Order: sequence, then structure tokens, then C-alpha cells
Amino acid sequence: MFKITNLCVAFIVAAFALAPADAVAERIRMSVSGSYNMIFLAAGVAHHKGFFKDEGLEADIVVMTAPASLAALSNGDIDYTLITGSVIRGAIRGLPMRIAAGLMTSSAHVFLARPEIKTIKDLTGKRVGLAGFGDATHVLARMILAKQGIDADKDVQFIGLGSDSGRFNALQQNLADMVVTSPPWDFEGKKLGYNILARAYEHVNYPLAGLGVNLKALQNNRAQVKRVIKSLVRANRFMRDNREESVKILVAWGKGKPEHAYASYDSTVKVISPDGAIPDDGLKLLIDQAKRDLKVTKDIPLNEIVDFGPLREVQRELGLR
Repeated sequence: MFKITNLCVAFIVAAFALAPADAVAERIRMSVSGSYNMIFLAAGVAHHKGFFKDEGLEADIVVMTAPASLAALSNGDIDYTLITGSVIRGAIRGLPMRIAAGLMTSSAHVFLARPEIKTIKDLTGKRVGLAGFGDATHVLARMILAKQGIDADKDVQFIGLGSDSGRFNALQQNLADMVVTSPPWDFEGKKLGYNILARAYEHVNYPLAGLGVNLKALQNNRAQVKRVIKSLVRANRFMRDNREESVKILVAWGKGKPEHAYASYDSTVKVISPDGAIPDDGLKLLIDQAKRDLKVTKDIPLNEIVDFGPLREVQRELGLR
């Protein structure tokens, strides 16, 4: 009996000695922009609900500016980022990166106006507050104003005001008549009697968040890319179906107020991609915008900007396509 026990122990020890090669999770590095917020909550949900772990992954999720994310993704300091437009610009410039999936089908930005302004047409001759010139708030403002027959170059005055909180303060101080801002500032504005003139997703598909991937990862570790996509798609589907738990994760992840988390969720849930897809018109919009910004006139093959092969495999495996 003693010899058999020793033999069993020996097998157990050997098994543990061999296990780490398979059991240790692969560490990945992923960036989000600005803060741990609703736009990038898929990463927070994939972490908190164990979707990354299910795929044998351990994700380090860090906050970085868009330029820093591009540099880090390009040189391999990070493997993934959840910003979309900047990665598209980088790919068009020839940087080694691609868009592999979408998180949002459009943007949750809103037109938040002072009480006396009731409609978008009332903005003629008014001051419109943006985060900055050339960014998403500027592009969305120009597009939505044009749809209402307002010439953005002649009929309004754009003002760069920085952060969402800065734009909201400017509205309160009457330094702007309307600001393009994000949840939960629509919620805070309504409490003060301000008017929501438009929600961006009601007018245009502007896919604000998606998965940007280092090109080497796509070439050399495609299986890992696929597992990252599966984790994020599962997270998105969880968020769409589970308001209360998603809000709890957002509060814990972003360390924000519960009322703000609920407001952000309710203003954003409609644009959470159910399957990781990016609308064709939204993707074209981002590519065309990037080419204009970079003054690129030649055609860029789509496969030099995106690679949706792993996403399509994930969609089939999850029964989504």
C-alpha cells in the first residue's frame, strides 16, 4: 500500500509539474481611451464576468491617450486597443495595425442645448461647443447640422472646450449655446432644464469603439485574436441583456456614481454591437474621414485597414451568423 501511495504521489507531482504550460493564462495588454467608461465597458465586463478567463486570457486594461495607444500598438507595447478611428488613421498611414471587430455600432453623443433652444434649426447663429476641432464631436456636429440644412461653416460658431465636464460647465456659464457631449451629461443637463436636440445614433452610424489589433498578432497569433474577440462579443451580448449587473460592473470598474452609471447605460445600450460587426456605412464614414484628415487621395485596399476573418469565425461558432 505504501508503495502504491508513493507511486500515486509521484504521478500527482509529475502532473503538477507539467500543468503550468497549459494552465497559465496568456497575458494580453489592452488600452482604452480617456477613462474606464461605458464606451469601453465590454473590456470591464469580459474581465469581471470571467469571459477573458474562459478563453485562457488575463487582460491588463490600461487607460492611454489615443496617440499613446497608437504608438504602443505599433511597437508592440500593447496587443490591442478599443479605439476605432485612430486605428483606422494609423492603418492608412501604414502603421502595423488593423480593426478586427466593433464594440459600438454608432455613437452615444448628444446635442445638449440651453433651455431657450428647442430644435437643431434654432442653432443658426449660435455657439456650438466641441471637445476639439477635427475630433468625433466636430465630425458629428457637422454631419447632423448638414442633415438639418445648416451650413456648419457659415451658420454656427464652433468652440473647442475640451473635456465633457468642461463643455458642460461652459453651457452652464453661457459660453456656449449647445454642446456635443456624452452620457451621463445628458442626464445632468436634463435635471437643469437643458434640451437634448439629437442623439448621434438617430442620425448617423459612427462606430466609436472597436478592437484594434497589432498586425503581428493577426499574423502570428490569430487564435489569440479570435479568443479576444469572442470574449468581447460575449461581453457585449451580456451587457445588452443584463442592465442591473452591467451597471454594477460599470460602477465598480469606473468608480462612478450609480445614477451616472444607469444614465450612461440607458443612453448607450442601443448602440452596443450584438455580434461584433461594424455597419458598412459607418466603417466607410470613418475611412473617408481619416483619408480627408490625412489628405490621402489614393484608394486604400480594405484589407490594409480591417481584418474581419477571426470575427466571422467567432460569429459562426456563437451561432450569430
